[in-house]
Amino acid sequence: MSEETKAPSAVADPAPLGLAAFAATTFLLSVHNALGGTSLTLLAFFGLAVFYGGAVQIAAGMWEFRNRNAFGATAFSTYGGFWLGLATFVALILVGKVAAADVAPALAYFLLAFTIFTAYMVIASSRTSLALFATFLALEVTFILLVIGNFNGTAAGSGLVAVGGYAGIVTAVLAWYCSAAGLINSMAGRTVLPVGSPIWGAPAGPLGRPLARPQAQA
Repeated sequence: MSEETKAPSAVADPAPLGLAAFAATTFLLSVHNALGGTSLTLLAFFGLAVFYGGAVQIAAGMWEFRNRNAFGATAFSTYGGFWLGLATFVALILVGKVAAADVAPALAYFLLAFTIFTAYMVIASSRTSLALFATFLALEVTFILLVIGNFNGTAAGSGLVAVGGYAGIVTAVLAWYCSAAGLINSMAGRTVLPVGSPIWGAPAGPLGRPLARPQAQA
C-alpha cells in the first residue's frame, strides 16, 4: 500500500543569517584593503572567512535550496565558497607557499571570476528589492576596483585597492541593513525597515522568493 507523499514544509528564512555572515566578513577584509595592515589582520579574517562567511553562508544557501529559492541558494552558496577559497589562498600566502610577485596577479584573476558572477547577479537582484540591488551593485563596484588594483600590483591601503576597500565597507553596511530588515520586519509582522520595491517585475519576497507559493498537489 502506497503512502501519500506530502510536500516538505519550508524552513525559516535563512537570508538574514546569510547576509549577516557576508556583511561581517566583507567588512573585515575591506577594512584591511582600505587601511592596509599586517598579517594579524589577515589572521583575524581567516577564521571569520572559514566559519562565518564560508560555512554559515553555505549552510544558508542549502536552506535556500530547501525553500526553493534559486537566487538566494546560488548567492549564498557561491559567496560562501568565495570566502573559503580566499581564506585558503591567504593561508597559502601566510605559510610562504605563494611567491610575493604572484600574489597580486593571482588574486586579480580570482576576483575577476567573481566579478563576472556578480555582474549577472546584479541584474537578477533588480527583481528582488532596491536595498538588495544596491548591495549587489556596490559589491560589483568593489570587485572591479580590486581587480584593476591587483592587476596593477597595488598594495592594500593604497590606490584602487584602498578605494575598493571603502566600497567594500559600503557593501557590508548595505548587506547588514538587508539582514536587519529581513529579521526585524519578519518579527514585527510589518515593514519597520523598508527595502524598496524591485526595479522591474512584480514584487518579490526576500532574495527573490515569491510572495505566494503555489500549493503542492496531494
